[in-house]
Amino acid sequence: MHNLSERERVLKPEEDTFVSITFHESAIIPSYAHQGDAGMDLYSIHEVEIAAGETTLIHTGITIELPQGTEAQIRPRSGLALKHSVTILNTPGTIDEGYRGEIGVILINHGKNTFKVVKGMKIAQMVIKPVLYVEIEEANELTQTSRGQGGFGSTGTL
Repeated sequence: MHNLSERERVLKPEEDTFVSITFHESAIIPSYAHQGDAGMDLYSIHEVEIAAGETTLIHTGITIELPQGTEAQIRPRSGLALKHSVTILNTPGTIDEGYRGEIGVILINHGKNTFKVVKGMKIAQMVIKPVLYVEIEEANELTQTSRGQGGFGSTGTL
């Protein structure tokens, strides 16, 4: 057995890590499409049309219980973004360890045409990540860096 720090145990678990799940009868259990993928596919349990410029909550029919010290991040699918201009409005969406409600995905249609979500469609990816807990400490000043306060395009585009 290795002598790992508490943080290392969260980041490098020595045993398999499991997520408990309950699901609606028409739900598809999240799964990795390929070995080594970071995200598991999430699927719609209903059909809905999203008009151009509109947002819609898509139901997945699943609830999860995450391992202690983790979160689930809900991320867009690149194919939906590239081919249809459909993405997730609040990305990444965070599912906290203690949340036990259904996972819903807020899709937005940035395209010019109505987009149809069909039952069983892959609508998002779910990535399980460790959470680093910190304490906030008030300071009179922060250390200086070469970047300083530069942000919002301060490094240029070329």
